[in-house]
Amino acid sequence: MADKKNSLASELTKGIIKENPTLVMLLGMCPTLAVTTQAMNGIGMGLATTFVLLGSNIVVSALRKVIPDKVRIPAFIVIIASFVTLIGFLLEGFVPSLYDSLGIYLTLITVNCIIFGRAEMFASKNNVIASACDAIGMGIGFTLALFIMGSIREILGAGQWMGMNIPVMHDNPMLLFIMPAGGFFTLGCIIAAVNKLKNKKPPQEIECGSCDKCPMSDKCSSKEDKS
Repeated sequence: MADKKNSLASELTKGIIKENPTLVMLLGMCPTLAVTTQAMNGIGMGLATTFVLLGSNIVVSALRKVIPDKVRIPAFIVIIASFVTLIGFLLEGFVPSLYDSLGIYLTLITVNCIIFGRAEMFASKNNVIASACDAIGMGIGFTLALFIMGSIREILGAGQWMGMNIPVMHDNPMLLFIMPAGGFFTLGCIIAAVNKLKNKKPPQEIECGSCDKCPMSDKCSSKEDKS
């Protein structure tokens, strides 16, 4: 039981940093660069994608033994498109301003590599609970990436954040950051920071059998310990 809980926890958290779909696997670049001129747009796109990802993963996992292998790709697309249509209607009816801001990129969730990739590589091979955890984790990671990127671009490029004016920055915005070039620059900096954190490892001492032949023996603490 403990192993099962650890496995589900791993599936739930891996998408946040370790396997972040945007910052590590570099998927979903189109909406990431297009809608992140504002933090709220990033949150909206992230949550919409999470909704579609969760729904499609659950359905694909539940029907994985029923869908014939030869038609699995068309079947996955139909399932994903159904949830995209549903979230589109919900946003248009309840949050029309966000619906207008996301524009065509909301419809393009249907062909988002993150959603189709999780359906093909994970949901079609695992049970419903694991697939739901995977979807939630990946959705949180995607939303977090878009929110951070949107916040940086909005603060530096418009001098605002979530509709609030930032002192000094509001009167001296760096318009580059709300342009496409600023999106690429911001994304590159965030990816570099994530890779630095992800690959950071504590220093490890290496056992060496022959200190006398080692060119670094004068700087090695293990030699002093042995003596």
